[in-house]
Amino acid sequence: MNKETAKLLITEYQQKAVEVSFQERSYKMEDNLNYVFVGLRRVGKSYLMFQQIRHLLDAGHSKEEILYFNFEDDRIASLDTEDLDRIKICYEEMFDCKPIFFLDEIQTVDRWEKFVRRLADQGYRVYVTGSNAKMLSSEIATTLGGRYIIQNVYPYSFPEYLTSLGIDLTDKNFVYRNRTEIVKAFENYFHFGGLPEVTQITDKRAWLSSLYQRIFFGDLITRYQIRNDFALRVLIRKLAESVKQPTSFNRLANVVSSSGKKISTDTVIDYLGYLKESWLIFPVENICAKLAEKEANKKYYFIDNGILNLFLVDPSTSLLENQVAIQLRRWYGDDVYFYHHGIEVDFYIPDVQLAVQVCYSLQDPETRKREINALLKMSKRIEVIRWIIITKDEEDTISEQGIRIEVIPAWKWLC
Repeated sequence: MNKETAKLLITEYQQKAVEVSFQERSYKMEDNLNYVFVGLRRVGKSYLMFQQIRHLLDAGHSKEEILYFNFEDDRIASLDTEDLDRIKICYEEMFDCKPIFFLDEIQTVDRWEKFVRRLADQGYRVYVTGSNAKMLSSEIATTLGGRYIIQNVYPYSFPEYLTSLGIDLTDKNFVYRNRTEIVKAFENYFHFGGLPEVTQITDKRAWLSSLYQRIFFGDLITRYQIRNDFALRVLIRKLAESVKQPTSFNRLANVVSSSGKKISTDTVIDYLGYLKESWLIFPVENICAKLAEKEANKKYYFIDNGILNLFLVDPSTSLLENQVAIQLRRWYGDDVYFYHHGIEVDFYIPDVQLAVQVCYSLQDPETRKREINALLKMSKRIEVIRWIIITKDEEDTISEQGIRIEVIPAWKWLC
């Protein structure tokens, strides 16, 4: 890339970055830190970068300080680290101020890590996005050390999803004023997930299926050079079918092997790591288990309901628990567990002493008794402040043995 092309692109990108329209998302970042945005494909990492640009402009920074560069522009041939330095030099020839770097899809440049690490060492402020196929969070943490904060980017939360549909959430009573609209919107969110583009697509399932294929072949098969793609497909399908149950490495290996393709436990462990790094799934551990069982017997949830729903025939109960798992992870990160010690409670967050059961409906007396008894037994073994049962659309308050249990419909809890 010659200097003339670099300067032309710097000017063009700078104008685009300050003019692009986007939906404000609920992410807050420190102005004096450097960030790498990671998350599932099409989750909105680039638009979160534009949001931060707008924040800096509103805070008093000038447009000239913004050095945004999109490395997936088809007008750019293959670049190397010399081209990265050339972009910086060209900017300095054009402007007198110190740039704030926004480097979008930089993984296309070999040895990009050395460049962004050097920028941080020199005191520049830097924001980076990249494809999961070539830029894994574990590798970033190793390569960039403590110079960058990894910002996990999730699909839309339900309030963000409602905002994207034009439903006004500024009124504190918005749940009651827009109840019909919200419940209707929840059905789509529940079945097709919260990836930003889904709200604009008519054939949502076809779009999600196409996205999954890109993740499967790009972020998994190609990235990890997996030869046994059939076994990986079976493993993903089995994880989808088992989303509510703890699943061991050995059991997964046996299930996949019984389908006709032999696979070892070690390979299953590797594949699960790849699925996690690609942001397709995330694990939840049993807080009561010993270390070995914590690692070997986890629950696995999908990062988006729309992708999970591609694999399910009777999806309702699995989608409900998966949706709750996503939201809890968004709020509490890795501090989300399940409780399994003679009884099972779906989720426990020790940091806030919250216990959460997920039950599609409590109308059946036996089901109601089972779910309540699990929480009552748990109360005698572990410290809990708040007890919740999340249902599809039922609401109630249950008082038993001095414990107050909130029964909340999922759509309302997500709001």
